Amino acid sequence: MSELIKVGMADYKVGRYPANLISYGLGSCVGIALYDPFTKIGGLAHIMLPDSTQARSAENPAKFADTALPLMLSDMLKLGASKNRITAKIAGGSQMFTFANATDIMRVGERNSEAVRSMLKKIDIKIIADDTGGNYGRTVELKLENGIYKVKTIDKGEKEL
Repeated sequence: MSELIKVGMADYKVGRYPANLISYGLGSCVGIALYDPFTKIGGLAHIMLPDSTQARSAENPAKFADTALPLMLSDMLKLGASKNRITAKIAGGSQMFTFANATDIMRVGERNSEAVRSMLKKIDIKIIADDTGGNYGRTVELKLENGIYKVKTIDKGEKEL
């Protein structure tokens, strides 16, 4: 039986097969799965905000796209993953609430998704699957045996990326 490693909000974890990584309750947050198919090493981040430089407190680097992804990648490399084999799959970034006078600052889900895409491009990791946007929550699980990224929702069913 494989170990199920839970990734909380504003957190990331790395592991290798036979473990699996899971994160519950992504709304405007984005779940980023990184995976090296050769070593079966992966990482899962549950980021809440796009940019640590815009925050009042940046004490927890796992909270932000710009700081969590480089740290998670570094931890995967320490486990033996190879950067040139790592790919990314992302999910989440919903607009959970609608506001009559919505400003750009209220588009947290969309801003999170954009920041994740930008950061992955900056660290040269290719996104091979994407399930972002909408107005519903998701739970994500990264299967480290094969890199399948399972996305579960309440009303929209389940899919594998």
